Amino acid sequence: MPEHNPAVEAAIMGELRLLDAEVRRSPERLGALLHPDFYEFGSSGRLWDRASVLAELTGNAVPGSRPLTASHMKGVQLAPDLVHLTFDTEEDNGRRVHRSSLWRRTEDGWRLYFHQGTPFRSDPA
Repeated sequence: MPEHNPAVEAAIMGELRLLDAEVRRSPERLGALLHPDFYEFGSSGRLWDRASVLAELTGNAVPGSRPLTASHMKGVQLAPDLVHLTFDTEEDNGRRVHRSSLWRRTEDGWRLYFHQGTPFRSDPA
């Protein structure tokens, strides 16, 4: 049975909030979860920084335009102030992505520092 780890649980809760459409549309709520030095290698191959993610997600004119469902989420605490999460997402159109996130503890709480998404197919090639 996995050991209870408050740091991992805090990172998971933050990640789940980031998947919430209401949070993604709010610059204040989204910004509170992203580390000032946040960057991402997106599933499209694009490199995103904090400002570009905030502009893209909060400027989305179609509320809830591509809802994501998360599965297989697990985490490990790498250091007192660092948690690594891995999980998969699936969009309503069937697109699937393996995801990896690094969460750092700051004076303001746990914030997403790095994220990477890699598309995958579940059917045999």
